[in-house]
Amino acid sequence: MIKLSVTYQTPNDPAAFDAHYLGTHMPLCDKMPGLIRSEVTKYTGGLDGSPPPDYLRTDLYFDTQDALMAAFATPEGQAVAADVANLQGTSMTMILGTVAR
Repeated sequence: MIKLSVTYQTPNDPAAFDAHYLGTHMPLCDKMPGLIRSEVTKYTGGLDGSPPPDYLRTDLYFDTQDALMAAFATPEGQAVAADVANLQGTSMTMILGTVAR
């Protein structure tokens, strides 16, 4: 199984970001063909009470990297990519990995 992890830094307007991300962006992601599951983690802080280094992380799971790439080539995947422009320019990092366990 392959996982695409997308980590976001704190947006300029967290409430507006959350409303769009959870209400629009993730429903678009969930329509991508071949998506096995998705998870969104909103970070609250370290165990010691320190502020989190990241704001939010999304994990998208697919059977293979080919399945992931094929999903982003579909109209649904292109809609996800186009919607990134609506995320307030929030800095993000995308990492691809194989699920080891």
